[in-house]
Amino acid sequence: MLTVRLICVGKLKEAYWRDACAEYEKRLRPFCGFSIIELPECRLPDNPSDAQIRAALKTEGDSILSAAGSSALFALCIEGRELSSGQLSDQINTLAVNGTSTVSFVIGSSFGLCEAVKQRAGFRLSISPMTFPHQLARVMLCEQIYRAFQIIRHGKYHK
Repeated sequence: MLTVRLICVGKLKEAYWRDACAEYEKRLRPFCGFSIIELPECRLPDNPSDAQIRAALKTEGDSILSAAGSSALFALCIEGRELSSGQLSDQINTLAVNGTSTVSFVIGSSFGLCEAVKQRAGFRLSISPMTFPHQLARVMLCEQIYRAFQIIRHGKYHK
């Protein structure tokens, strides 16, 4: 069974976001080993300098790469490629069929991801050209992962 990890910088503060992610985690159990890994976000001043942002991204990036290990990596980033739900399911299915055991999706902090994480990623993914709060992006990604498995299994969820 494929293991899918969602590696996120920061925690969900509101219960309704946590509840939504927990619902998709429950729905994904029959399809894959799914887990959400929350990593600490570096604290920055209100108006951080570019050097402070780069240092924080490097620290967060080191934690992300450690958590990702040798898994196939999808990095969510603004310059990523947009995929349809069907295309995402194809990407996941291809990895599984080719023997990949673990796939990790990464959501960075509000300042994004360091270049090392983007370079390590086999795929750079964009949810949308619009900007969403990180909490909502996490829920949307959980839903799309669930939808991808429904497509792979020819479920009724995806129409």
